[in-house]
Amino acid sequence: MSTLKIVTLKDSETLDFASEELKKYLERIDSRRNIALEKGTNYKADREDAIYLGTIDQFTLKEPKVKDPKFDDGIYIDFSSGRGIISGTNERSVLIGVYRFLKEIGCRWIRPGKDGEIIPEKDISSVSVKVVEKASYRHRGICIEGAVSYENVYNIIDWSPKVGFNSYFIQFREGYTFFDRWYSHINNPLKEKEPFSIEKSREFVRSLEKEIKRRGLLYHAVGHGWTCEPFGIPGLGWDLYEGKIPEDYIKYTAEINGKRGLWEGIPLNTNLCYSNPEVRRIVTDSIVEYLETHPYIDVLHFWLADGTNNQCECEECKKALPSDFYVMMLNELDKKLTSKDIDTKIVFLLYVDLLWPPEKERIENPDRFIMMFAPITRSYSDTFKPVDSSIKIPEYKRNSLVFPKNIEENLAFLKEWQKIFNGDSFDFDYHFMWAHYADPGYMDITRVIYDDIRNLKSIGLNGLISCQIQRMFFPTGLPMYVMASILWNNNLNLEDITNEYLTNSFGPDGILVKEYLNRLSILFDPPVLRKERPPSPQFIENFSKVRETLVEFEPIIKRNLSLGPTAISKSWLYLDYHRKMVDKLSSILEAIFKGDNNSAVKVWEEFKLMLQREEDVLQSVFDLFEFISVFERIVKPS
Repeated sequence: MSTLKIVTLKDSETLDFASEELKKYLERIDSRRNIALEKGTNYKADREDAIYLGTIDQFTLKEPKVKDPKFDDGIYIDFSSGRGIISGTNERSVLIGVYRFLKEIGCRWIRPGKDGEIIPEKDISSVSVKVVEKASYRHRGICIEGAVSYENVYNIIDWSPKVGFNSYFIQFREGYTFFDRWYSHINNPLKEKEPFSIEKSREFVRSLEKEIKRRGLLYHAVGHGWTCEPFGIPGLGWDLYEGKIPEDYIKYTAEINGKRGLWEGIPLNTNLCYSNPEVRRIVTDSIVEYLETHPYIDVLHFWLADGTNNQCECEECKKALPSDFYVMMLNELDKKLTSKDIDTKIVFLLYVDLLWPPEKERIENPDRFIMMFAPITRSYSDTFKPVDSSIKIPEYKRNSLVFPKNIEENLAFLKEWQKIFNGDSFDFDYHFMWAHYADPGYMDITRVIYDDIRNLKSIGLNGLISCQIQRMFFPTGLPMYVMASILWNNNLNLEDITNEYLTNSFGPDGILVKEYLNRLSILFDPPVLRKERPPSPQFIENFSKVRETLVEFEPIIKRNLSLGPTAISKSWLYLDYHRKMVDKLSSILEAIFKGDNNSAVKVWEEFKLMLQREEDVLQSVFDLFEFISVFERIVKPS
């Protein structure tokens, strides 16, 4: 049995992990070959049966060139006749390069977890791979949302670099609300609530941070909570606060309609009196202290309160826009961090009231900051495009704002901010938070995410962090795969990616799956379900056509259920469950659009019970909590 040596040229946790991953998969690909790990200091081009791992400076490579080696990813792979190199612009890029090498020889990861792996068998000595590329976008990440178990988050972190993502974002200090939704089994009374605590959530986050760092991923952290945590009030989620309120806190909160206090009882949604220098001092000191004790954070998000039309109305606050006071805090924070030699990047956001740019204040050190465009009220039935300069943003009217829905209006706000800030920036978007539920076939939302990412450069943004449910792989993971693929290379063709993914996921009948899911997406007409377009005369008739389509495709699903490798047969199993769900969903929506709410509620309750009983089968790919939360509002709007 011949031996292939994997030689790492540097002592590094991420490079060690990359070499272990390469060894693990190569042993499965070529079981006749012994794979051994070795440490080295120099690359020997003439050494046979060796594959070297290291950063491009260790190989004195001239390509790929990137602007910022810490944040920008590029890979260099040259392997043939059983020897070669896998290199990258940083250690994370080397790991991404390892997975790209494996992909080039036939490996696929169609969803997180072991049942999403497709690993070929072949002779490594017959393999030749040459790839020199750099990512189209700097920011390529996923943000935790929905309901999750520890395993769900671990699996998506593990999956991320395999498909080209380079960052992961855990919101809040401990992500408690997302884990609690799962372990408390909210929206599934058939499962007994499991013991869960804030400390357990913190243990989870500490463990997951290690997994993020092991892979060299850029770690984004916190975001929510800076308007309450520094004042001794936990910001764990969007629930009503039932704890004790510190006596001196109220004076710092926003004055609205002549009163100060928690906004609608929710700390996370409570803005502060930002004109008050003491408020700004307490908040910025808290951020500095947090970064002193969490130095491994690469990118810290500093957001103001959630909610809308809840800004302070005191006489001093009314003298400037919220964004003016926000920029004041950013500048004050930068000075404090600089004095402490802390170089962590800080994200500031364009979101609800903060879409309106400051009138007076300007960011003094752009290199410290990353601008995050978060168009949460946008439409997902249209896509990004360059902005017509004739579109102007409306006047700022404190606590009487109407937020933009169409793409052009949203982008007009971004353009105004770009006039005063030309630093690094990305889109923070919600394609897979709620909008995808209007598209059971997932083909329409796939097109939207593809076009949005393709157009990010034209609107001046350098990538996407996707705020989304983590279990976004039902009926397929196509939207996620397309998102990862286009963020890496925005010249790829959507049809090619779709065909490749569905063929790998379903085998030879993958093209039939594409036609089937396309038809479902067309028949459900997502813009109508999102109430962004009136229904056509035949819209209600489409639901009976949906059920006809399901019946026609059922034999194809049945004949594939037990065929092929585990990953492929699992894909067909999920598609079979999806068929049953779409059948029920079409009946519910048909009743709603016919005005028969009683029938809709009756079928919904039956459907919900079916989903709750079967949750364990779909748990890794389908977020029952978020699905029920969304459709409860549709079926029972009162």
